[in-house]
Amino acid sequence: MTDSSQNKQLLHLVFGGELSNLEDVQFRDLDALDIVGIFPDYASALVAWKGKAQATVDNAHMRYFIVHMHRLLNPTEK
Repeated sequence: MTDSSQNKQLLHLVFGGELSNLEDVQFRDLDALDIVGIFPDYASALVAWKGKAQATVDNAHMRYFIVHMHRLLNPTEK
């Protein structure tokens, strides 16, 4: 059972990969996508995203994204 005093889980996915070009979000190789993980809140997802983004800063085509999974799972909630 969940405790009503717990914060609500707002799942976020962090992933990235190398883009084909800098003008569009089109990945060069879908099999090579880096799935960093699923995080329980935006703050922890942001920490993971920053770490990956900073580690790949030398590759201009490499991009990481945060997907708000909780919005996809419950589109009517705000």
